[in-house]
Amino acid sequence: MTAHHATTATYDQLPVIDLSAADRGPRDRALLHDRLHAAAHDVGFFQLVGHGVPAAEKDALLTAMRAFFALPEADRLALDNVNSPHFRGYTRTGDERTGGARDWRDQLDIGAERPARVPGPGEPPYWWLQGPNQWPAALPELRTAALAWIDRLGAVARRLLHELLTAIGAPADFYDPIFGDGAHPQLKLVRYPGSAGDGTDQGVGAHKDYGFLTLLLQDTVGGLQVQREDGRFHDVPPIEDAFVVNLGELLEVATNGYLLATNHRVVSPPGATERFSVPFFYNPRLDARVAPLPFPHAPEAPGVTTDPTNPLFAEYGYNELKGKLRAHPLVAERHHGALLTPA
Repeated sequence: MTAHHATTATYDQLPVIDLSAADRGPRDRALLHDRLHAAAHDVGFFQLVGHGVPAAEKDALLTAMRAFFALPEADRLALDNVNSPHFRGYTRTGDERTGGARDWRDQLDIGAERPARVPGPGEPPYWWLQGPNQWPAALPELRTAALAWIDRLGAVARRLLHELLTAIGAPADFYDPIFGDGAHPQLKLVRYPGSAGDGTDQGVGAHKDYGFLTLLLQDTVGGLQVQREDGRFHDVPPIEDAFVVNLGELLEVATNGYLLATNHRVVSPPGATERFSVPFFYNPRLDARVAPLPFPHAPEAPGVTTDPTNPLFAEYGYNELKGKLRAHPLVAERHHGALLTPA
């Protein structure tokens, strides 16, 4: 990098990390760790290639997803997430909120397929987040592709987390006990239908993710923007067969700010251009307590500036429940009035 670039940073692209380098011998793996360390510490976002996800699985998911959004609205609304106390199912355009403003996108929320767990007396209310998904009867292939994707990306994320922890000198398996069979992964199938008629272009407002890692499959339309060191939001140009990866707030807090969770947003595509995206959220068990990470760079960590509107709770599930109640007010009102704090 020349001195010129050091003073006038260019933000044409995020760092590109090739996960397959971990299998190419000690030297390549060490280089991978250097790059991963820098990307996670300096940017909090990167593009991941060499992840080993077969193109056929990606194509099956995208094909089923496009077929879902092509269904008549009545068929999509049959899966309305207002019917699910577990926040699963379809959200019509404008019904989700970020930063108090409506997001101009519609989506299907999917998680691990598990039986409902209604919290008993004295049990944490976050167990409401566990439960069955809602699937379109006309598209059995969507269920197959989406659940396979959750398994596949969970394995990629686990491997990536191991390499990331190793890269900063921490024990690779430090967080394994809070994932495993009871982990709480999530998948969103999202369509941005183009700009809202009222001129707003918030596809989704600026936010940080609150889990560990997010792996995003975006199409070629673009619109994702990441806030960089200059305070501005910069476009993330799509790369063929790459996942855009960002770190969630749990990793930032666990490392006392050494690893970054970065603000990002989506600007709606112009006019009637559709954009499809599939974010996968690698989250621990709902009852997981996230311990601070022991690692040699801890003394250099800047500390976490806590946002009073978004505190991180001791158990992961409280954090996610708070986010869901805020993002999906209609579900909250219908099923969880007792959990809503009076304004």
